[in-house]
Amino acid sequence: MLRRLYDWTMAKAGHRHAGWWLAAFAFLEASFFPVPPHPLLGLMCLAEPKKAVRFAAIATLGSVLGGLLGYAIGHFAYEAFGQQLLQALGLAQSFPKAACYLREYGPEILIIKGATPIPFKLLTITAGFIGMNLLVFIGASIISRSISFMIVGVLFRLFGAPIKAVIDKHLGKVTIAFVVLVVAGFMALTLLSGGSKQTTEKCAAAAAVQPA
Repeated sequence: MLRRLYDWTMAKAGHRHAGWWLAAFAFLEASFFPVPPHPLLGLMCLAEPKKAVRFAAIATLGSVLGGLLGYAIGHFAYEAFGQQLLQALGLAQSFPKAACYLREYGPEILIIKGATPIPFKLLTITAGFIGMNLLVFIGASIISRSISFMIVGVLFRLFGAPIKAVIDKHLGKVTIAFVVLVVAGFMALTLLSGGSKQTTEKCAAAAAVQPA
């Protein structure tokens, strides 16, 4: 079953309209969609390694544009439905802490956190809510999303063909190894992304945030 799912997804990833699907996933994920575009990006890069950088650029552009929608939700419609959206996504409890970090560090935290598995939509909505300068927000989003997607694109462009050959031959083993690496990566990022002790304690204790 794993082999059939892999073959089916690879065929879709190589479809001539796959770029539009990737752009749509990246756009929606940056504002309200729960599924990140990285798995689709990785499979598209596997299907066509020579287009990996192009795919990464598409994901970056789609995510930045989607981030603007998230910003608008936080800035103009947080009370109307933004808060309910965060609750539905399971991010409501993280919102005060995210707002605290963004107030303390500004675009720096957006760049750093945006390049980690922390949901980008949480940052975009929060940035709009606290009234971060829009041009600063756009610039930080471009850097953040470029880091997140371009690394994938460049690696697959350089090593995509050999990686694809290994996966085709050892799909089961590669799947297990990938899951282990993802879990280890999430644990490492959680330990390393706290910032200064004083700021971390302050933001951890944040219980409520008022508009800027």
